[in-house]
Amino acid sequence: MNVNEKQYRERVFDLVRKIPKGKVMTYGQIAIILGKGYTARTVGYVMHGSDDGVPWQRVINSQGKCSTGRLTMPLNLQQSMLEQEGVVFSKSGKCDLSKFQWWPEGFEPEDDRIKLFRKN
Repeated sequence: MNVNEKQYRERVFDLVRKIPKGKVMTYGQIAIILGKGYTARTVGYVMHGSDDGVPWQRVINSQGKCSTGRLTMPLNLQQSMLEQEGVVFSKSGKCDLSKFQWWPEGFEPEDDRIKLFRKN
């Protein structure tokens, strides 16, 4: 499957639409869950083209930080949107992934594949 194919993008968007308000997922986490052919970079690429029905603000980097701070107007729009949903960020712009990261059923952190990608 190719990153420019509609089916490839829709798999990313379908998963992101399931993230509850006040929770986040990381680019790499989404790639692992979707499997072969997906990487953190390709998920990021796809997310930059998301439409209004996709809660793009709920996808952050593996450090618990927003990656769009200098890309959006107004500045820090993503963090502001997440804070309105109840996600708390430190002064350095990090959220606690152990508290705010969402896991779809069947991919909870007990899964050894996922533990490798969780930053403690």
